Amino acid sequence: MRSLHVGSAMIDIISIIEAENIERMTFSNDTRAFLMLEAGRKVPAQSITTHVGGGACNTAVALARRGWDAGVIVRVGRDLNAGAVREHLDREAVSRDWLVETDQAATGTAVMVASHDRNASIFVHRGANEGIGMECLPDAAFAGRDLVYIAALSSHSADAFGTIAAKGRAAGAMVAANPGIRQLTLRTEAVLQALGDIDLISINRVEAEALVPVMAARTSGAIASAIADAPDEAPALWSQGLTGGGVHLGLMRFLDGMRAAGPRYVVITDGTEGAWLAGPEGVIWHPSLPAKVAGTAGAGDAYCATLTAALAEGAAPARAMHEAAINAASVVSVVDTTAGLLDRAEIDRRASAPSQAMLFQAA
Repeated sequence: MRSLHVGSAMIDIISIIEAENIERMTFSNDTRAFLMLEAGRKVPAQSITTHVGGGACNTAVALARRGWDAGVIVRVGRDLNAGAVREHLDREAVSRDWLVETDQAATGTAVMVASHDRNASIFVHRGANEGIGMECLPDAAFAGRDLVYIAALSSHSADAFGTIAAKGRAAGAMVAANPGIRQLTLRTEAVLQALGDIDLISINRVEAEALVPVMAARTSGAIASAIADAPDEAPALWSQGLTGGGVHLGLMRFLDGMRAAGPRYVVITDGTEGAWLAGPEGVIWHPSLPAKVAGTAGAGDAYCATLTAALAEGAAPARAMHEAAINAASVVSVVDTTAGLLDRAEIDRRASAPSQAMLFQAA
């Protein structure tokens, strides 16, 4: 099968700091935590390594290792970092026929500082990633694709979101999207208007809660969900629902409202609390899998890409979620975003263990 991945190519510089060398501040009434760097101090690092990442590259590598013919539309500068991106894609057998070079901006770079729970703070220079426009999106790039995957888009590139989805739909491909929080908050209407051309949209809980006010207004009086009896071990999100902008919305109403806008599947990932998938078969929850966390970057890309590919191949939703959880758990066991991605044979081997998926509402 053939896939096209549109989004970012990044150079990730990852610094692992031992807990005793950096202070972390947390709050008793907030879920956020802060790493504190002393001004002017040289902080010893356990390791500093450089890798290629970015949503389009990460998800293309995930599918290439699965056996797909994957290609990317990404934008890089004319610099040494661009060479590293090309070498990485070649090594992973990802086509870069539609990679675009520019001398107007540098290749995107991220500096990740990870300590304590390895949930890194990230300094980002998006650079060339911000300039994906119509000239980067020829129809020929979309022709013959079974899947068009739209990763998070930066700045002006996000203006092309609807065009990319429409081109994927016109080419007859399954269209999947994993927009970032900036897209969802700064270009909310543009994202929602494009949902009619999207088969699967994946967002995390924070991103879902950012959409709560607009979804509450859109679904008021229009969506009526039959709520199934929840088992005793039901995840908290089932009963608590989503809260954002001072507005509360039940999980089922949110999922139904999103699907009413067009997507066949709506995915909400919730970190260690697992993930939810709403589709024609009903609403399914699958737990995250145990992992010794070395770094959390790339877990979302691994999950969404694997889930989408499995569904495109015809897998049942519960099986697709199981495979996605397996690949995401493998990715967080290493510091970078792609070294932990598994090939198809290894995913199948690990998926022989029973899935722990739960059906919360039948179709």
